[in-house]
Order: sequence, then C-alpha cells, then structure tokens
Amino acid sequence: MSPVTPRSSGRPADVESPVDLRLVSPDGDAVALPVVLRYSADDPFAVTVAFGSSGEPGSDVQWVFARELLLAGLEAPSGDGDVRVWPAADGRPDTTCVALSSPDGRALLEAATSDLRAFVARTLAAVPRGGESRCMDLDAEIGHLLTA
Repeated sequence: MSPVTPRSSGRPADVESPVDLRLVSPDGDAVALPVVLRYSADDPFAVTVAFGSSGEPGSDVQWVFARELLLAGLEAPSGDGDVRVWPAADGRPDTTCVALSSPDGRALLEAATSDLRAFVARTLAAVPRGGESRCMDLDAEIGHLLTA
C-alpha cells in the first residue's frame, strides 16, 4: 500500500498509513491492534484512525479528530474530550499514548512515536500547517449546511 495517493486534480495527495497500535488492558497487558491512519485534503484539519480495516466499505470503526491534537500530543499531553494524546511518562522514548472514550467504553492505546511522526510528516508535506483553509471550498460547505 502506498502511503500517499496522488490526485489528478492538482489537489494535495491523501495520506494513508497502516500502523500497529497496542490496546492496553486494565491489567497492563497489551494486544496488537492494526489500524490505518488516514488524512485527506478534503478534511484538512482532521485525521482518521480506522480500526478493523477489512476492506469492506463502511465496515471500519473510525475515530476522527484534529490533526493539531495529534501534533501537540507527540510533545505534551493534549486533548480533554473523547480523544487524548500524550508521550508515555514512564521513560519509553518511542511510545505515545492515545485514550479514546465514548458512551460505549474507553480504550487506552499505545503507538510507536516514530510511526506517528512519520505519518504526521507526510500530512504536513501534503498540507502544511496554516494551509488547511486553501484546501476547503467554503462556499460549498456553507451551501451544504444551508441545504441540510
């Protein structure tokens, strides 16, 4: 799978990267959990984590959150809602923690910081910080809101 999917329209490329997370149980054991990280210039402020990628459209469980939250969480604790990201505090230099919570439950995940940094670097190459608004068609978005 190619990490960058080119677009013929001249718009920035989408970024997709398979990553192995670890789902940490309450007793401290961890289970490998393959996911796909996705970034699209169509939604330039967000990243998506797709769990259970079976190849069937719509079969994944997806969490969408701000790219900026992921960027900030690589350096220091970030987020206060359903998604929180922070560097591991126990001296593991290549570990980033991600906590997800919903009415259905909570999950603590660990990821290799180097994998997350590589993904974020590709998203920044596609759409640099501050360039997100140039990717959005605000007239179309407003039109969509008004007709919904």
